[in-house]
Amino acid sequence: MNKVILMGRLTRDPEVRYSQGENAMAIARYTLAVDRRFNRNNDDQTADFIGCVAFGRAGEFAEKYLHKGTKVVVTGRIQTGSYTNKDGVKVYTTDVVVEDQEFAESKNSSAGDGSFAPAGRTAPAPAAAGDGFMNIPDGIDEELPFN
Repeated sequence: MNKVILMGRLTRDPEVRYSQGENAMAIARYTLAVDRRFNRNNDDQTADFIGCVAFGRAGEFAEKYLHKGTKVVVTGRIQTGSYTNKDGVKVYTTDVVVEDQEFAESKNSSAGDGSFAPAGRTAPAPAAAGDGFMNIPDGIDEELPFN
C-alpha cells in the first residue's frame, strides 16, 4: 500500500501550469514544510520539505485557495521518477501525488489570533462568559446529546 498523510505549511505559493491539448488540466506543484517530531544526532533541521503535485481539480483548488504559509493536510501517494538534465546528469525525484488536500486551520487561526473554527463555518461562536466558559445559545437544548 502506498499512502501518505502530511500536515504542514506551504513554503511559497503553488506553481501552476496547464497541460496542452484539447482538455487542458491544471498541474500545481508546491512544497510543504512538515515539522519533525524529534531532533536526531544534533541535527539543526526541524522540518522536512516535501514536494507535492496536484492534478486536475486538486490543482485548480491549490491555485485558487493555497498560498505561502497556509497550513494544510494532504493525503496522497509517493511517486518516484528520474530524468536526465541538460548537462547529461541523471536526476532522481520523489513527490507526493495529492489525492486530497484540506485546510488544517481557519483563516482566523492563520492570522495568529489563536482562535480555531472549522473551515467553511461562518456562524459566530458564542461569546465566553466571565467565568471562562462559553454561553450556550437559547433554543439549542434539543440538539444537545445530554441533559
